[in-house]
Amino acid sequence: MCGIVGYIGHREAYPILIKGLQRLEYRGYDSAGIALISNGNLNVYKAKGKVSDLVHFAQQKDIAGTVGIAHTRWATHGEPNTVNAHPHYSQSEELAIIHNGIIENYAVLKQGLIANGYAFQSETDTEVLIQLIEFVKKANHVDLTTAVQLALNQVVGAYAIAVLEKSQPDTIVAARKGSPLVVGLGEDEFFIASDATPIIEYTNQVIYVGEEEIVTLHRGKDIQIKTISNVVKTPEIKKLELTLNQLEKGGYPHFMIKEIFQQPQTLADSMRGRVNIEENNVVLSGFIDNKEKFLNAGRIIITACGTSWHAGLIGMYVIEEFARIPVEVEYSSEFRYRKPVIFPNDIVIAISQSGETADTLAAVELAKSHGAFIFGICNVVGSSIPRNSDSGAYTHVGPEIGVASTKAFTAQVTVLTMLALMIGREKGTLPEEKYLSIVKELGRIPDKMKILLSQNERIAQFAKTFTYAQNFIYLGR
Repeated sequence: MCGIVGYIGHREAYPILIKGLQRLEYRGYDSAGIALISNGNLNVYKAKGKVSDLVHFAQQKDIAGTVGIAHTRWATHGEPNTVNAHPHYSQSEELAIIHNGIIENYAVLKQGLIANGYAFQSETDTEVLIQLIEFVKKANHVDLTTAVQLALNQVVGAYAIAVLEKSQPDTIVAARKGSPLVVGLGEDEFFIASDATPIIEYTNQVIYVGEEEIVTLHRGKDIQIKTISNVVKTPEIKKLELTLNQLEKGGYPHFMIKEIFQQPQTLADSMRGRVNIEENNVVLSGFIDNKEKFLNAGRIIITACGTSWHAGLIGMYVIEEFARIPVEVEYSSEFRYRKPVIFPNDIVIAISQSGETADTLAAVELAKSHGAFIFGICNVVGSSIPRNSDSGAYTHVGPEIGVASTKAFTAQVTVLTMLALMIGREKGTLPEEKYLSIVKELGRIPDKMKILLSQNERIAQFAKTFTYAQNFIYLGR
């Protein structure tokens, strides 16, 4: 749940970084921190608690500077406290890092660094990484980008990182593997973040950093991207389909209730151009362009995590009923670590709201290596899973800020239902009368949901009644 924000350009960095951290507070976190290069100094300020605690701590401190990185941490290695909060200095305090993800071989790396005279202040895997980068940099007499590249070749695990060097105030080096990272492009300025929410206020031109890619941001120069194996990459600029208004609560007390009430509109958006009630038809271009793949599929494997996995369970029922194709639903975290039997005529449906779920992305890569056809169902246009899929469908529900999924879940189920309808009709396994009936019902769902939501006050009273219940028994099916 950690959040990353970074800035380099002509503006004061501190206000941009703090506002960015505030935009990422929906993720949940236990501490926050910021690093700024100011007047030749690399200043790191950290606080346990909320971003507001960090702001309070930074009062009367030197917060000047036009380059900086910031972070909200959800504890993995080490308890939630100020010492374990990010950013972390290297031993010389020449470098500072922020990091999302987990370095799996940190203990082995740490022992090697201790043998070379390095001492550690925190319990984190992240401090091990910045010490490693410094060790590599000094031992090989290389620049920061090369040091990051060489260090990451020794790392096992997932990461999205951003690194500052005190003696290089015009540079940020960032990299990612298995954890999302996006770079925003402005006028003579760059923004980095773990997702687009802190960036959209300043630019809608972004580059999604790819797996095992290192990004070097030089003030006044073009972005440079290469892989950890030293392959130079050409940046692919995307336009964000996101507005600042979508990130506001819009008069609701919190994001979750806002997103519950958005569902009539988001489901209509998800079906727009796809469900035509007048013509009694469903159209998914991702299916049409690959119709033979679906008609000849021996099996469909749905892989996802969390709420998306639950959407996949519903998808299994409708696909098997309508299309008569056997379906398996797998937790991506289990699928990627075992040795699944995958055949070239299998179709793997990968479901993810963000399109960046690390386990699901790894499952996609595993399935592709076995020759399976990948169909991605995601919300975020241009994210990693759509880019790594052979085909797919976007849910088009806009950003989901609430941690408990609502509109993303209902849209995923809707897309799976549309897909099942199209396969069943083309295969002839779904009677035409039933097909037409379900198409009509799909078109009516937004209006029916409005009626349901009009009972909000009554539902709220029920919720109060059940708030202190010790347990529930569900009877039915």
